[in-house]
Amino acid sequence: MYVPPAFREDRPEILRASIRATGLAILVSFGPEGLIASHVPMLLDEPQGPDIAGKHGLLVGHVARANPQWRASAADVQALAIFPGPDAYVSPSLYATKRESGKVVPTWNYVAVHAYGRLTFFDDPRELHALVSRLTAAHEAGRAAPWAVTDAPADFIASQLKGIVGFRIEIARLEGKWKMSQNRPMADRLGVIEGLEQEGAATVADAVAAALPQAG
Repeated sequence: MYVPPAFREDRPEILRASIRATGLAILVSFGPEGLIASHVPMLLDEPQGPDIAGKHGLLVGHVARANPQWRASAADVQALAIFPGPDAYVSPSLYATKRESGKVVPTWNYVAVHAYGRLTFFDDPRELHALVSRLTAAHEAGRAAPWAVTDAPADFIASQLKGIVGFRIEIARLEGKWKMSQNRPMADRLGVIEGLEQEGAATVADAVAAALPQAG
């Protein structure tokens, strides 16, 4: 990923928090016919010590058994997991520079985290049951009446597990890009915050505000 210095985010705790906050990620791997990608939710297992396989932790998820990605992925080529964060179009009309010189163009503000590492697959029923239970608990959390895997008949769940294959990525490298108008003059950045708030992109406006230089 191309990351100019102004947009680089390399603090592990920030990158892992962004991964945890992402609902749907993109799993990209390489096979005999080239690149293949799947859109899947993933969970992050935090690193437990300096000697674990993935120094940045493990990503876990599953794909459909009918999905060719699990059979075709090359074991000797690192896979890539892409975690898109909040994003918003930025109109030149939000910049003070537009009113001063007119020398502005549109852009897009966004957050992205890329995780690279060795990809392996598994289909042990007990491991798959534990995985889907964790995924369900994570995404049902906060609901008034959260659904659990145990709410469905055990034989039905067992039959459903036969239709998926789990995967792990041992994270060897993380890249983060927070493109939040850091390359613009302060007046432009303040204009972006105000404009995005008015346009309903408060999450991105907050991220732009968080990227402002902190007063000493």
